[in-house]
Amino acid sequence: MAIKQFNFGSFLLRLIFALCLVFATYNPSGYSFYDWALTIIKTGFTPLFAFSGVVLLIGWVVYIRATITSLGLIGLILAFAFFGTLLWLIIDMGVPADSITVLTYIALTLLSMVLAIGMSWSHIRRRMSGQVDVNETEDEF
Repeated sequence: MAIKQFNFGSFLLRLIFALCLVFATYNPSGYSFYDWALTIIKTGFTPLFAFSGVVLLIGWVVYIRATITSLGLIGLILAFAFFGTLLWLIIDMGVPADSITVLTYIALTLLSMVLAIGMSWSHIRRRMSGQVDVNETEDEF
């Protein structure tokens, strides 16, 4: 059985999917599931809205479960501390802190980074340490 190699492209793909998931759920542009839900409340639910909600929910469950399993509580705390202080640094370097839209885009991007790292961390840790996670098996269905 061939083992797929994890590389920067693999991480980038996970990051792109995380960005799509986060920004499809909410973004300040007015084109997101959140904004759609605000209009649906007035007009009534549709099958397309329900289907889209289920697809987003599946994506969130997959990413959050993988991130929690991979990073654990301490890893999550460290990841949020890292990206929180990075946000602080970005603001300190001159990004206008009074622009809620800019800060929202930055915060959503950083959340996507945490999710992408969580999805990739088992591969990164295996590469750095040579250790395999306990929940990995040779036989995949």
